[in-house]
Amino acid sequence: MLILLAAIFALHIIGIILLLVATIDNAWWVTDTYSTDVWARWVLTNGVWNYTDLPTGAHYPENYLQAVQASSILACIFSILGIFVFVAQLFTLTKGQRFTISGIFQLLACLCIMIAASIYTDRFHLKENFGSYGHCYILAWISFALTFISSITYFVLRKKTA
Repeated sequence: MLILLAAIFALHIIGIILLLVATIDNAWWVTDTYSTDVWARWVLTNGVWNYTDLPTGAHYPENYLQAVQASSILACIFSILGIFVFVAQLFTLTKGQRFTISGIFQLLACLCIMIAASIYTDRFHLKENFGSYGHCYILAWISFALTFISSITYFVLRKKTA
């Protein structure tokens, strides 16, 4: 059981790291001349990367961008809260109730990052002929899968320890 708990803890930490990298790093959409994330755009001019604001207008709607930003941050917060609750529940709750709250936090983190990545997919870079989704976008979807697996594992463990 101790090895299982260590593996779940490691999975949760990996999910948190991926969520933080996906939220903070600057590669949701990349081309040869610029790299865009949910916060700003880096433009390559004369061999130097320059920090610029995100474009405005109909092709980059601000309300959807704020939804992506908020959902990404909430996913990080819920996942970090989930790991603290996981550790606290190991020592405080009885066997039948242990991992329910951690599973709920992970499920909320899973839903938030899914919302963020889905909105980004549906609303941004639709009419661009060049460029591709960057590693942060891919990490967001991988962290979605990891947090979903983690939440399901917490719920299954709750049932097995009752």
